[in-house]
Amino acid sequence: NHIYQNKRMWSVYQMKKTGEELESFDITDFKKKFKTRLRSALKNVTITFKEYEDNAIWIRVAWGTPYKKPNQYKPSYVVYHSQTPYVFISSSVLKSTLPLLCQALIVASNYHEIREMELRSHSLNSLKDIVFKRYSQNFQTCTPKPLQGGNVEPENADIRIVEENRSEKERIHRLNQEVFGSGPHPKLEFAQYRLETMFKSDPKLDVLDKKEPFRCLVKFSSPHLLESLKSLAPAGMADAPLSPLLTCIPHKARNYFKIREKKGLYPESFVSP
Repeated sequence: NHIYQNKRMWSVYQMKKTGEELESFDITDFKKKFKTRLRSALKNVTITFKEYEDNAIWIRVAWGTPYKKPNQYKPSYVVYHSQTPYVFISSSVLKSTLPLLCQALIVASNYHEIREMELRSHSLNSLKDIVFKRYSQNFQTCTPKPLQGGNVEPENADIRIVEENRSEKERIHRLNQEVFGSGPHPKLEFAQYRLETMFKSDPKLDVLDKKEPFRCLVKFSSPHLLESLKSLAPAGMADAPLSPLLTCIPHKARNYFKIREKKGLYPESFVSP
């Protein structure tokens, strides 16, 4: 099963309880409840479990129909870490079977509800690093050392321009360290932003017949998005610091955003829920 952890698109789901009670986890009871619940809804399913040292339980489900045997070539994969509220589900799960799978998970793990987080990636370990807080954007408190090396300035260069360039590079380096830290970043391949904003005009002009919002979809893609974002300012392709909408991805544990107009005193400003 581990061979699929970087070959499939994974979505993160979070389960919730009504109270804060802690219960001991029994793997045998979990398997029994999961199988019973799923097979009560659909008889033709093949369910297999595999346990790993990091408390990860891999679940493979091959789906059938009331009239067909389970298709072993198109299974669904679920990764659940016992005694945590997080579940990782491969995108191969059909929409028709996803509710059955989610219901079996909350029954087997003694939770009461489950919701999809707006966080997806091909790198399962990176998703785990984010939701389990194994990654943090370390804010630097000390003053960074001046950058060493770099391009050699021409002999006849204006000393004021040279000093200004050096100061600007050090400023960008410091801001980048404060926002991104110096450690490795989780591997995400994209971030998607959906914008919905109203058209602003004089009511007397009556430009639009209907007060419909403008909609726009922006998607940033890269083999390693966070590393790419970190390199933008040093490369001179963006101002430092970057927008919080780009730098908050690991902290908010999401790479899907909806940006709407803030309702209140400042109609021109935007928020990301």
